[in-house]
Amino acid sequence: FGSVIAGALQSKLFSKREKTGENKTALKKNKHKRGSFSFQGGMQTLTDTLCKELGKENLKLNSKVLTLAYGHDESSSSQNWSITCVSNQSTQDVDAVIVTAPLCNVKDIKITKRSIPFPLNFLPEISYVPISVMITTFKKENVKRPLEGFGVLVPSKERQNGLKTLGTLFSSMMFPDRAPGDSYLYTTFVGGTQNRELAQASTDELQKIVTSDLRKLLGAEGEPTFVNHFYWSKGFPLYGRNYGSVVEAIDKMEKDLPGVFFAGNHKGGLSVGKSIASGWQAADLVITYLNSASTTVLDK
Repeated sequence: FGSVIAGALQSKLFSKREKTGENKTALKKNKHKRGSFSFQGGMQTLTDTLCKELGKENLKLNSKVLTLAYGHDESSSSQNWSITCVSNQSTQDVDAVIVTAPLCNVKDIKITKRSIPFPLNFLPEISYVPISVMITTFKKENVKRPLEGFGVLVPSKERQNGLKTLGTLFSSMMFPDRAPGDSYLYTTFVGGTQNRELAQASTDELQKIVTSDLRKLLGAEGEPTFVNHFYWSKGFPLYGRNYGSVVEAIDKMEKDLPGVFFAGNHKGGLSVGKSIASGWQAADLVITYLNSASTTVLDK
């Protein structure tokens, strides 16, 4: 949709129109329903549940990958790759690899193919958008213009009126479980391509900026009753004119490195939904690859 905030607002609006019976023509054209989604307890519920299902013995978290080595044994379809991580320097043998790391981190991995270094100089430089996310709550009685909606976008021309944020999602209106009944919870975005430097500001400075903007937009009075700040130096990759070269580089890796597949927001889209779809596709490709390799060994 052009931006994270715009996408959230548009998808939520589309979902509302579906419920009210509007956009019947659009429903026929779109077999899959669109709309914002989340979980009780927030989006981290998804990753926490996946970790629990997989089990701690199958996970190595916070383990930077140092090397990937391919050494296919013609007599076997398994354990084609060896992975070495920085955490314990031990080597793990695996059948296939799904890479979800940003390309800038992939460049730091030493990859060998049958003991021959595999250069990664064909990987293009990627621009990343820094962003700060500020979570604030205000007592309902202190918000004079609460605006019954999903959020507000702040176009760049509004800087002349003193607004510095990119926009705000009305999270507790979108998802009622996000805040106590007497409070509004707002998710405000700062930085992006419009103001990269501001994304790196301190929590105290950003709190003043966000509070000022919410005061002008919503009539919020006083200070927020709760504040949380998340800073992402590489919030998401910036799809630009060179995006074709990114896709070509990923295709080259998958073609030249048997059993390596790529997934994530560098391939196919930035949204959570697109990333999940990318993961499903990569998993299907791995299954097909392993079945094909197993069949080849049996034939021999």
